[in-house]
Amino acid sequence: MSDTILIGRGEHPCTLLLSRANRHGLVAGATGTGKTVTLQTLAEGFSRAGVPVFCADIKGDLAGLSQPGRPNPKLEQRAHDLGEAAFAYEPSPAILWDVFGEQGHPLRATVAEMGPLLLARMLELNETQEGVLTIAFKLADDEGLLLLDFKDLRAILTHVAERASELGATYGNVSKATIGTIQRRLLMLEQAGGEQFFGEPALSLADLMLLTPDGRGAVNVLAADKLIASPRLYATFLLWLLSELFEELPEVGDLPKPKLVFFFDEAHLLFRDAPKALVEKVETVVRLIRSKGVGIYFVTQNPLDLPATVLGQLGNRVQHALRAFTPAEQKAVRAAAETFRPNPKLRVEDAITHLGVGEALVSTLQEDGTPSPVERARILPPRGRIGAITPEERAATLKVSPLAGRYDEAIDRDSAYERLQGRATAAPASGPWRSGPAPTRDSNPWGGATSLPPLPAPPPARGSRIPQIPQGGQGGSMGDILGNILTGRGGKREGVAESMAKSAARSIGSSVGRQISQAVVRGLLGSILKR
Repeated sequence: MSDTILIGRGEHPCTLLLSRANRHGLVAGATGTGKTVTLQTLAEGFSRAGVPVFCADIKGDLAGLSQPGRPNPKLEQRAHDLGEAAFAYEPSPAILWDVFGEQGHPLRATVAEMGPLLLARMLELNETQEGVLTIAFKLADDEGLLLLDFKDLRAILTHVAERASELGATYGNVSKATIGTIQRRLLMLEQAGGEQFFGEPALSLADLMLLTPDGRGAVNVLAADKLIASPRLYATFLLWLLSELFEELPEVGDLPKPKLVFFFDEAHLLFRDAPKALVEKVETVVRLIRSKGVGIYFVTQNPLDLPATVLGQLGNRVQHALRAFTPAEQKAVRAAAETFRPNPKLRVEDAITHLGVGEALVSTLQEDGTPSPVERARILPPRGRIGAITPEERAATLKVSPLAGRYDEAIDRDSAYERLQGRATAAPASGPWRSGPAPTRDSNPWGGATSLPPLPAPPPARGSRIPQIPQGGQGGSMGDILGNILTGRGGKREGVAESMAKSAARSIGSSVGRQISQAVVRGLLGSILKR
């Protein structure tokens, strides 16, 4: 299996080293210049190299990865000219997801996993409203109320409003008018279909990192054509997923190839109207998740859509054509040209505005970590279909999915809503988290392995999850120590079974250790945002 991915060819072949793929990347260009096809080519290359991929399908055409390409002599000749002698049409091992459960497996998280800060961003709450939401989460922690789905969140807010005067001395003042405002925002989110994202069975990250028996990585395609209609929901969901990856994956340093590659399409939505503190934390995730074996590739129209602090972390770049009709666009072209390592044979600023469809400027990191001189390249065509799939093809793909039946039926356990309504027969316990067998690092419904390492020995019983700094120079590198502090982990790493019970641990019990755990574990960005 090759240690490189062929992207295209200019004067020389343009390849991406798998050992440098976790240094993140950027695919940019104006609408209609070929960004989506480049994303397909990269996703297929990672999959063939045994690297699972997650990507959001904004326009509905990335699902074509699940089908073999249609015969096209021009594409075949192009692939041959670019040096891909073994080019053949073939599908990728795609797994289709959909937050709304209409075009793929339902993708859910519990309310407790989302946490109050990311939820506040999703609901566009101000600082006062965010504070009241945080009080609601804290009260649920203290009273052992599971926050799993949308009705649990509504119930705990109503409970807080009813006890507003009583709670003021302990938790801070709570205004019923503020509770009412939050409830109205929840109603708006519910009408947009966002309530379907919250519930069980919740996503296990192990199911995003599957390998086929022949060693290919799963290509996880999230149907986002409906989700993108709510840009804040879309951006917050992907931000939550990034923080979960950062929190759960162990520190591994540099690997021969990534564990997972994450494509963030319409990346500018992540930073639109985002407070400075949030941008700083996204920068932290981008910088540190590399050592967890995850590569992030931002896909956007203009490099200036991303903050300079984030843009500076992206070592692998594919720049399609930009338009330069206005002074602002001309400035963007100059800025994009200056980010490449110069090539004396190429005037980059002129080339950016004259690239044809399927052409791009490519610069990737070399073995020594330095960027290669920029090349004007023709991009390799993908082997899968370029374009959308039919409803019948989508249904057939879901039917043979290795995850068929695992997430399709929602589970409604006794939780905060039932407890507060007095209908639960007993206090909730930390029992099985899912209806079917719990996936582990060693179980793969395809029959192959996963891209996760073998399970470590079971950790000893824990009290609180206060981060511990290793003593006497033992227990890990500075990266390990920093990762432990940010994610609330001590010197020992979690097993998958422990990680899967994390949301229950966030919501069950009232010990001091669990209360501290809540503040630390509920997602990186939610837990350290106000430091």
